[in-house]
Amino acid sequence: MKRLGIDVGGTHTDLVLIDDATGEISVGKVPTSVADPSIGAISALEALCRATSCSFKDIDHFIHGTTIATNIVLQHGGARVGLITTAGFRDVIHIARHKRPHNFSLQLDLPWQKYPLVRRRHRLTVRERITGPSGEVLEPLDEAAVRSAVRALIADGIEAIAVCFMFAFLNPIHERRAVAIAREEAPDLFICASHEVVSLHREYERFSTTCLNAFVGPKTADYLGHFDDALKARGLRSELHLMQSSGGCATLQAATKRPVSLLMSGPVGGLLGGIWAGALAGFVDVISLDVGGTSADIGVAPGGKMQFKHLLDSRIGDYQAMVPMAEVDSIGAGGGSIAYVDPGGQFQVGPRSAGADPGPCCYGRGGIEPTATDCQLVLGRVDPGGFLGGRMTLQLPLATGAVDTKLAQPLAMTTVEAALGAIRILSHSMVQAIELNSVRRGYDPRDFALVAFGGAGPLFACDIARELAIPRVVVPGLPGLTSALGLLASDVSYDFGRTLMLTLGDADLDRIADCYAELEAQARTQLARDGFGVSDMLLMRVADCRYAGQGYELRTAAPGGAVDTGFLAGLTEAFHAEHRRQYGSSFSDKPVRLVNARVVGLGRIPELRAQAIAGGGVVPASSALIGTREVVFEEAGRPRHFATRCWRRAALAAGNRLEGPAIVEQMDSTTVIPPGLHARVDDYGNLVIELS
Repeated sequence: MKRLGIDVGGTHTDLVLIDDATGEISVGKVPTSVADPSIGAISALEALCRATSCSFKDIDHFIHGTTIATNIVLQHGGARVGLITTAGFRDVIHIARHKRPHNFSLQLDLPWQKYPLVRRRHRLTVRERITGPSGEVLEPLDEAAVRSAVRALIADGIEAIAVCFMFAFLNPIHERRAVAIAREEAPDLFICASHEVVSLHREYERFSTTCLNAFVGPKTADYLGHFDDALKARGLRSELHLMQSSGGCATLQAATKRPVSLLMSGPVGGLLGGIWAGALAGFVDVISLDVGGTSADIGVAPGGKMQFKHLLDSRIGDYQAMVPMAEVDSIGAGGGSIAYVDPGGQFQVGPRSAGADPGPCCYGRGGIEPTATDCQLVLGRVDPGGFLGGRMTLQLPLATGAVDTKLAQPLAMTTVEAALGAIRILSHSMVQAIELNSVRRGYDPRDFALVAFGGAGPLFACDIARELAIPRVVVPGLPGLTSALGLLASDVSYDFGRTLMLTLGDADLDRIADCYAELEAQARTQLARDGFGVSDMLLMRVADCRYAGQGYELRTAAPGGAVDTGFLAGLTEAFHAEHRRQYGSSFSDKPVRLVNARVVGLGRIPELRAQAIAGGGVVPASSALIGTREVVFEEAGRPRHFATRCWRRAALAAGNRLEGPAIVEQMDSTTVIPPGLHARVDDYGNLVIELS
C-alpha cells in the first residue's frame, strides 16, 4: 500500500509518500500557492511522483490537511447565507450569550455582530414548534411559508441556506421537511440543517455552528471538488480523505456535506504527528510544538491521547463552532512573524506574518520588514546556502539591513542584540501558550517531553524547554514534514451525538440504550459507506456529564456493553474521576446528569510504521560534520558568539551523541542545540536533547 499525506500551510505545502511494502518514505516541500492552494499541491505531487517513479493510480490512501475552511472564516470571505428559523427566534445568532470580550470597553464591537454570518434581512422565520422533553409536535410546520422564504432568499442572491428550528435536536421532522422544500426550490444551493450538523441542545451554539457550515460550505465544496477532479484527471483512483478538527479523517463526500468539521484540519495533523514521533522515541506524555512560517500550534497529550476542547469553548476566530475539536492552540508565532517597534516604542513580534509572498527579507522577494527567520539568520543559526537543502539561497545582507534599520536603531541596540531580543520575545509567546495548555489544565510540563517540529520548531525548542523546565526535547527525523506524517497516522473518524438530559441515579435505561444503539448504527452505516468492513470498525461511547445544578458538562468515556445498572455506576465513577482530574475535586453525594450521549466511530487504517536507521558509535562519522561557524547564543542575559559545529542530519547514525553548542541541518528544518546541552540519536533517527 502506498499512502500520501499533503499538508497545506500558510507558508509551505508539505508532502509525504510512504510505501508500506518497502518502508520507503519520500518527501516534498514547496511554497504554498496562496491564490489557489490546490495548484501548488498538484504541482508538488506531480514532481514527487516523477522523482519516485510512482503514478497517481498507484496511491492507495490519500489524506489532505487543509486550512481552506479556516481561512474563509478568519478572512470573512464566506457565502451569502440565508437562515430559516422558528418564528420569534430570528435574532438568536445576533444576541448570542451576552458575553463581552472586553467588559469595560465603551466602544466595543462585538465581532459576531460586526461581521455577522447571516445578515438580519436574510434571517426569515416560519411557524412551527416542537416541544420538550420528548420532541412532540406542538405546531405543524407551515410549508407554504418555508417555500416563500426560500424564494425570497433566492431572489436576494443567497448562496447557501441554513435551517435551524428550536427543538430540532429532539425531533428533526420539521427540519427534514424544510430542507426537502428548499432543495426542490433551489437544487443548486448549499443547504444544511442543524440536526445534520450538530444535533445537540443550546440554541445559540447550534445555530452558529450550522450557519458557519453554510458560510464555508460553497467555497470549500468548490475547492475540494476542483482538487478532487484534478487528482482524478491524473489517474488517482483512491478516495480523497480530509483531516477533521477531531483528529480523524473523513471522506470527501462527508467533508463536503459538513465542512465545519474541517476548521482545525491543519493543526490537528501536527498534534497527531507529535504523538506518533514521541511514542517512537519512547515518550508517552508529550507536548507538541509545531512552528511553521505563520503560526505555532501547541498541544498537550498526556498518555499519548489527544485532549478535546469543551464544546462551549470550541470556536474559530470570533464564532462558536460546537464540533469536536482537539485541544490545540494556535498563536501568531512562526518563522515569518514580523518584528517591529510599535507607535508606543514597544518591541513586538507577530502575530503579523510575511507569509509565503513576499516572505522574510532574506528571501529576496521584496520583503522589507524583519522576521524571525531574518533574525535567526543574523544570529548565525541558519545557513544562508543550505536553506531547503540548498535549493534556496538566503540573502544575509538584506536580513541584517532590515534588522538594523527597523529594530536596532529605533531601540538603540546592536543588530545582534535586536535579533536575539526578537527571538526571546517570540519564544516567550510560545512558553505562555504551553503554560495555558498544561499548567492551567493541571499538567506539569516537567513530566512531559517536548516534541518540536515544523520548519522552525527545532530552532526555538531548547529555549522554550529551558524556561519551562521540560527535561527533554525530541526532534523527529523529518521535523518540517511531521504534520504531513501525522495525517497518515489518523483513522477515519465520525462523531455522532444526541441530547438526553437524564439524571443517572434514576435514568430510563431503555431510553439510554436505544439512543446509543441508534448512534452506533449511524456510525456503522457511515463507515460501511466509506468501504470499511466490520472488523475494521471501532465504536467508542462518550457521554457529556455534569453535576445537577452545573451549567457546563465534561466529556467522559462511557462504558461499553449492556446499558444496565452497571453501566450507570461505571459512567458515574468515570465522571467523578474526570471532574477530579480537571478541577481537583469531586462531589460523590451530588446527582450526575447525562446531558449528551455520543458515539465516535473509527475506521481503522494500517498503522504507520517507521524504519530503524543504521547504527554507529558515540562519535558521529566525519562525513556528518559540515564545518564550524560563529553562532550567537544568550549567556547571562547578553549575546555571546560561540564557535559552533554544524552537522548534516542525514549522515547521523543511531547512537551518535552531539555536544552543544551545535547546529543540525537538513532540507526541511534546522535544529539548534545551545551550549551546555547534549543530544543523542535514537534507533529511529530522532534527536533526543537532554536538558537535565
